[in-house]
Amino acid sequence: MKGRRKVVSQKWSLQALIEVEAKRRMAKRSKKSASRFLDAALLHGKEFEPTGSLVGEPHNLILEESRQSSPRTHRADSRVRTPNLTALLAQTIEVVTRAGQLLIAEWARIDGPRGKGDKAEVDVEIEKFLRPQLLNLFACDFWGEETGNCLTGHAWCWVVDPNDGTSDFLNGMKGSALSVGLLHMGIPVLGVVFAPVTNEGAPDCIAWAEGLTQVIRNGRAITAKLSAKMLSSNEFVMVSSAAINKPVINSELCKPGNFTPMPSIAYRLAKVAAGDGVCGVSLYPVSAHDVVAGHALLRGAGGVLLNERGESITYVTDASMHVVACRCFGGSLSACRALVVREWNRIFT
Repeated sequence: MKGRRKVVSQKWSLQALIEVEAKRRMAKRSKKSASRFLDAALLHGKEFEPTGSLVGEPHNLILEESRQSSPRTHRADSRVRTPNLTALLAQTIEVVTRAGQLLIAEWARIDGPRGKGDKAEVDVEIEKFLRPQLLNLFACDFWGEETGNCLTGHAWCWVVDPNDGTSDFLNGMKGSALSVGLLHMGIPVLGVVFAPVTNEGAPDCIAWAEGLTQVIRNGRAITAKLSAKMLSSNEFVMVSSAAINKPVINSELCKPGNFTPMPSIAYRLAKVAAGDGVCGVSLYPVSAHDVVAGHALLRGAGGVLLNERGESITYVTDASMHVVACRCFGGSLSACRALVVREWNRIFT
């Protein structure tokens, strides 16, 4: 039970309550099943309900299309049912945090990470680990940055970026992140963003799934709601790491907020959803794998994700998954609306 000892060692505030609840719910289950439940519950929270492999059932969760139809064409199948997203989230967190160990090991290499430009060898290695693991948890379509796409028209689709912020990672900057999201009928319903190497010195995992009332950060529920936030001198706007080279203009464009440069649009959106800022910004085109997980987290925190025209970002067609927006603004609605109309082209002049 090495995994269990690692989770318990974090001493999260919900641990005692979860242990009591786990014992009550699992009194009639085997010791092995109870241990698996407790491991997942400690990651997720006291409302966790086990399904699938956590109760000894097969890993593949059978699906049911229960939403109304969307502009995308999805395969209808009367044999499928909706998965328990709460349980799936706990399982996904476990898979993603294990994959994050590959990034930690790559960062610690004596000769530095392998790769150049925006391509790192570890990116492919991480996605090759994630892809079968995720599809084993939940068999559906898959959209990955490194290993290609399998789009059959299924109502559900995993969307994966194994290392969002590769260029900065290769340049020695901390804060790149694994980003795993799940779409249902084009709607982000689950997201896990995990930054294994951070400036704060500790890994940071931010997660949410539809049905939860709060975003979960490292096992703790986040109480802050983006709907109550506004652009102010007390708030931070998360922008790309390149902003450090043009501090004056970025400061002007983010006023009255304070700009914070950092890698990874996925992690920027996740930190905003966790209450660290009011808006996350990308001034470059983003694909679905860049933002789906962060978009899910924003939904869980009461926020939005807008494109350069101030419209909500959608994932309507397979073609649009490649470029979902030329610029994006994710956070509180009022802050995003205020920022989207500003003269961001000045950054590039």
